[in-house]
Amino acid sequence: MPVVEVFLPSTYETAVPYELFARLREESPVCWIPEPAIGPWREGPGFWAVFGHADVKQVLRDPATFSSHLGATQIRDPDTPADLAFVQVQMLNMDPPDHSRLRRIVAAAFTPRAVRALERTIAERAAALFAAGECDFVEVAADLPVWTLAHVMGVPAQDKRLLYDWASRVIGYQDADYAGLSTADVESLTPAGRLAVAARPELRPGTNPRSKAALSDMFAYAHALAETPVDGESVMSVMRKGGLTEAEFENMFFLFAVAGNETLRNGIPGGLLTLLSHPAELARLRADPSLLDSSIEEMLRFWPPVMHFRRTATRDRTLGGQDIRAGDKVVVYHASANRDPAVFPDPDRFDVARSPNDHVSFGFGPHFCLGAHLARAQFRSVIRELLAWDVELAGPPRRLTSNFQNGLKHLPVRLSRRAGP
Repeated sequence: MPVVEVFLPSTYETAVPYELFARLREESPVCWIPEPAIGPWREGPGFWAVFGHADVKQVLRDPATFSSHLGATQIRDPDTPADLAFVQVQMLNMDPPDHSRLRRIVAAAFTPRAVRALERTIAERAAALFAAGECDFVEVAADLPVWTLAHVMGVPAQDKRLLYDWASRVIGYQDADYAGLSTADVESLTPAGRLAVAARPELRPGTNPRSKAALSDMFAYAHALAETPVDGESVMSVMRKGGLTEAEFENMFFLFAVAGNETLRNGIPGGLLTLLSHPAELARLRADPSLLDSSIEEMLRFWPPVMHFRRTATRDRTLGGQDIRAGDKVVVYHASANRDPAVFPDPDRFDVARSPNDHVSFGFGPHFCLGAHLARAQFRSVIRELLAWDVELAGPPRRLTSNFQNGLKHLPVRLSRRAGP
């Protein structure tokens, strides 16, 4: 299989190419990947792909050499200098010390103590998701991260489906089923929600979904929400008081609405499918619920919701035997690093008791996922509840067409309450 397959979204329609990753880790752990035009999206200059665990960590821990800011963190370059300048004020696309300043402003909402205060509510919400019969588990699982984010962000319940639609459009833009998704019931939205729907732009094919123009409806909503009085303080109101500029506020809203949503919407169904594909390990977990936490870490390793992130070299550097030049794109593959046999014995085996488990599904270094505690709490609540149900596939799963998100579009399952242990 040619190395260009690493880049093509169509490669991931059937499975993550772990066999190709394994070969490249062995033969060319840092490898040049071409970036051809795909449909309406123009050709790019290509990039260095990093496959080994140690090299991935090296890149992620060294923002002075491998910058999140210079070219942002997606493989695809922003369409215009103005688009690049706009996304560079997003926390995800910053380097220290600017990144550190924004992270401090919102960190209080995601401490273990803050998450513990939410855990009972999250668990109750997770338990209410399930009912006997057939369902699409992707849709069922999507409710919890959307509800949790709406709660944290101060988004009214009537508007939470907007978060689902925005995440679908941004993350799933390579998939025709997701790129134009609009599922919110306009009549049930708040005035701010209806304002957002009215502000939704009509874009030409190939427009970058992360550009300010493509997200004008989201940003119209963010500003309207910030001006709406609420009881208590939401994360968004804390951010406004923290001295964020308008562009920083808009990008932070984007980061919460999309990054904190889509990862769990993909990760939790992926975790369930992994369990169903390994019935002996599911039985082992049922027999010993104390393995819940380690099983979740193994699900995250085995099915990382995000497959890669990009950096840009700030200076010439040798990595993995390759001479990288200043300005080159450098893309770290979490999905490959999580199967590196130098770190994970028998890496293709799913083991609910695996320990230690040094996966990089939440990243590493300065950009380690700020919401990791909250993500784990939601994952734990759903999987704990699922152990009380017999679950079987009711149809074939369908994967998301994306070279970025390791996602499922559909996971038909049949649920019945377990009669005993």
